[in-house]
Amino acid sequence: MMPRYTKKLAPALVALALLVTVAPVWAQDYPQQPIHIIVPFGPGGGSDLITRVLAEAMERRLGKPVVVENRPGAGGIIGSEIVAKANPDGYTLGMMTAGQIIAAVTRKHVPYDTLALTPVAQVATASLLMLTRLDFPAGSVKDVIALAKAEPGKYILASPGFAATQQFAGELFKQIAGIDMLGVSFGTTPEAINALLGHHADVLFETIGASLGQVRAGTLKAIAVTGKDRFPTVPDVPAAVESGLVPGFDVTTWYGIFGPPGLPAPVVERLNRTLMDAIADEKVRERVVTAGMVVEGSSAADFGAFMASEYQRWNNVREAAGIAQQ
Repeated sequence: MMPRYTKKLAPALVALALLVTVAPVWAQDYPQQPIHIIVPFGPGGGSDLITRVLAEAMERRLGKPVVVENRPGAGGIIGSEIVAKANPDGYTLGMMTAGQIIAAVTRKHVPYDTLALTPVAQVATASLLMLTRLDFPAGSVKDVIALAKAEPGKYILASPGFAATQQFAGELFKQIAGIDMLGVSFGTTPEAINALLGHHADVLFETIGASLGQVRAGTLKAIAVTGKDRFPTVPDVPAAVESGLVPGFDVTTWYGIFGPPGLPAPVVERLNRTLMDAIADEKVRERVVTAGMVVEGSSAADFGAFMASEYQRWNNVREAAGIAQQ
């Protein structure tokens, strides 16, 4: 006679066996319906632009509609929460950026575990520009550091908002350079740029896409880029690390696709292959460069490790800067 506990377990064991058998087939047939990618920021920004480029390329390769939805708010947390709480079936994905990682480390309560999200692939990066107004008496990273050391706390380092990547780039720069500049948030990118133009601030770290027009128009000076290498869009602008005064200073805005916790590995693999194939396409790469970014792919595992390292790095910067979690 079958023991009572075995009788109770039998249906569950049968169900598990069926799941193990069916899961690879289900993943092989994925997708069977439209895929939604949540952009946790408003239309027109870098994350929105690259997501729409990727969505078109994914549609062609997967044979199903890929719908982009903008769900802005709380530094990307609102949109990310939608993805975090979605069914882990591969039909709700999200765009992850450095900004969402920083938003997570600057808040006491985040309605999901950032590091439990499923990484799919990194797809692109973009340096920031270190900017000054035309009449500011500094034309290089060396000059800025010398001025700040000569008169600590005098010069204003603008940012477009609390917990923005631009703010944390500035904080990291100050920490590595060993200087004291007054950080001031001006609310939005246009307001921060106007503060620089209007002599209400002295230095600003800003995305290339948002500030290159001012540089090319000759109304702002680009002193450096924040990545470890020069950036293709502005090849004549040196990387800040070239000064030799800020070793290890490497800040980029980066972009990657993620899913809810528990997204099945076969689905992650299918999506990663699709995305890597998409960004290998020359036309896709050209559109990414036009948007002020460079393509940078990764495996899902590498993207997950990168997200974890970014979380730790920016939390360390927050603590060193004395920025309290809100």
